[in-house]
Amino acid sequence: MQELLYLVHRIPYPPDKGDKIRSYHLLKHLSQHYRIHLGTFIDDEKDWSYVGKVKDFCDETCFVNLSPKAARLRSLGGLFFRQPLTLPYYRDKGLQAWVNSVLETRSVRNILIFSSGMAQYVSHAGPARRIIDFVDIDSDKWMQYATTKSWPMNWIYRRESRLLLSYEKQVTREFDGAAFVSEAEANLFKRLAPEVATKVTYFNNGVDADYFSPKNIYPNPYTAGTDTLVFTGAMDYWANVDAVDWFARGVLSAIRAHLPDVEFHIVGARPTARVMALATLPGVTVTGSVPDIRPYLAHASLAVAPLRIARGIQNKVLEAMAMEKIVIASPQAMEGLCALPGKELLVANDEDDFAHQIVTLLQSKSHRTMGHAARARVLEDYSWEKGLTRVDALLSQPQIISTDEACPHALQNHFKSARDVA
Repeated sequence: MQELLYLVHRIPYPPDKGDKIRSYHLLKHLSQHYRIHLGTFIDDEKDWSYVGKVKDFCDETCFVNLSPKAARLRSLGGLFFRQPLTLPYYRDKGLQAWVNSVLETRSVRNILIFSSGMAQYVSHAGPARRIIDFVDIDSDKWMQYATTKSWPMNWIYRRESRLLLSYEKQVTREFDGAAFVSEAEANLFKRLAPEVATKVTYFNNGVDADYFSPKNIYPNPYTAGTDTLVFTGAMDYWANVDAVDWFARGVLSAIRAHLPDVEFHIVGARPTARVMALATLPGVTVTGSVPDIRPYLAHASLAVAPLRIARGIQNKVLEAMAMEKIVIASPQAMEGLCALPGKELLVANDEDDFAHQIVTLLQSKSHRTMGHAARARVLEDYSWEKGLTRVDALLSQPQIISTDEACPHALQNHFKSARDVA
């Protein structure tokens, strides 16, 4: 087997949140074809218990503890060196020494970098083929954050967006290829960086449709006979926090004015104080970490994805669709998805639209066939096997795979980047 260096900004296990789901499936797939040298950070003490699981996929590993508080302080050094703060956040001398040793003593022909912050470790990697999976356009995400904040944070976020975009362009120029999580994300980056467009491609996230199957029997975690709306996701992620706060404080009250027994369950690990405060509102439950989100999806009346800030593909939407749930999503949560609005899921634009569509659905019990169509879409376009074949081609072929296979169902050109409207 050939040897491959794989650098990931966060341990790729357990696959319980967006980036870990993608990085884990990449690791699992690559381990079937390469001897993996994995370097990664661990930023949650609980994740040290999964080191053995990750080692099973690898020939050699380097795990580095990352304290988020210390990393944030370290990142401030970027302010004095005209660097994006992302780079010092993920900079570690020990990991750099390990990477250097691997490149000097092993026959590494391929390097796969997961997220922009890890590219700094292989800026001088010799003849090895270097591919980066940016996943999302992080620079545009910071610009979205900037539009929601006041000074000085909006200045810091705009600075990070500007410098990180410059760095993303630099990495793409220097590397052999750059991938994103969806065709829409790849095409947006091509517009932002036309000078490197020929090196840009994508591969979709997938869903384990056997695991997220409506045919399995799940215990009901809700009060019997209630109509329940569910949101799933890591509840320390700012975009998710913003989404549930906006929905619970604005949309839910309008729904309960018509249907007073409707409940909203926020299901996900590490809820922040802002999220926990929502549990004091009528009809809102915050579960915190649960051993299995599938019962919460299976027995929910509807799944909601009211994100106002989003990049890439939302796994929460795909998982609910795989479970044959009707999903009501914001346009931002829909971006990049290959799904037909009105047939395979629903899109709501504002508070009134969310409330109206949800009340109509719950009162009429209609559109039940939409769940079947949603799962069919996942089975057709969102298998890991299908997406990861593009990774194999990226690592083995000198040409980058075209992104011209436009999905006829995606709202690919419906959205502008935050940079276009800021």
